Amino acid sequence: MMRLFLLCLFALSSPLLAEKPRIIFDTDITGDVDDVLALTMCHSLADRGACEFLGVTISKDNPLTASFVDAQNTVYGRPDLPIGVTRDPKSQKRPSSYLKLADSPDYPHDLNRNEDAREAVELLRELLEKQPDHSVTIISVGIASNMANLLKSPGGVDLVKKKVKLLSIMAGAFAFCSGTNYHLEANVTNGIGFMQTVANEWPEEVPIIWSGYEIGEALPYPRQSIARDFGYLPHHIVRESYLLHSGPNHDRPCWDESSVLYAVYPERGFFGLSQPGRVKVLDDGFTRFTPARGGKGSQRDRFLTMTSVQQSRALEAIVQLTIQPPQP
Repeated sequence: MMRLFLLCLFALSSPLLAEKPRIIFDTDITGDVDDVLALTMCHSLADRGACEFLGVTISKDNPLTASFVDAQNTVYGRPDLPIGVTRDPKSQKRPSSYLKLADSPDYPHDLNRNEDAREAVELLRELLEKQPDHSVTIISVGIASNMANLLKSPGGVDLVKKKVKLLSIMAGAFAFCSGTNYHLEANVTNGIGFMQTVANEWPEEVPIIWSGYEIGEALPYPRQSIARDFGYLPHHIVRESYLLHSGPNHDRPCWDESSVLYAVYPERGFFGLSQPGRVKVLDDGFTRFTPARGGKGSQRDRFLTMTSVQQSRALEAIVQLTIQPPQP
């Protein structure tokens, strides 16, 4: 009888039975194509019932961002998913090789202008206010303009403290990568002031998990998958975006995808975590991590780590979630 009781207690306390994450995807979808694959993963995970997908906010300035995201959301069966765009004049303007697919007749949708989308911080506040306390996971995979402006909005820090349970952010570098121990990662250097605001002002009570450049660099998306795995549709926005950006002969690193995978499946062991500490963003954009020692000092931040076994598992999970067909 005691054994049965313990088994039932274990089952009830299992992370697999925990409340599924409510996610907001904050992206700089313009230049790199990993944002497109990461957005696809958000849809696939929601289709599996692994998360509730609340909305998308966009942190870079390009006139086609909202239209493209709406087209991709429509492909994946969520044509009315809320979309917010930055209107901060300091946000980076960025050309794109693939956003023009928003104008293709192959991808019908009804949000055709950024002017018709919500302002990003306004949407973030609205989405957060509607959710239970400490229930929202924000996945931020671009420059931190929307996150910084959320914090600076009236009562923004308190709103984050009340509603957000985790920030999963792709930014910085925390190990040897790209041939150096002092890599200046683009999501930081393209908006250093924004990332400094997040690192300095994000509430201590809300954990930040940083996925550094080294993680995505070690997860190259296989070009063979682009060639073979999307034939279930005559035109596929993911495949066409990838080819327009990277061509058929490149295995693009999965930087942004890693933050999505951890945010929704933190308990699955796809990644390890550093000891807790605090990230400081230096004026040149370098991310310096200082571990807490002896229980003293900030313990808000950790960064992802990855063994060779985890590398194989994570990459296969990313591929399977990316190639998963949209629900009919």
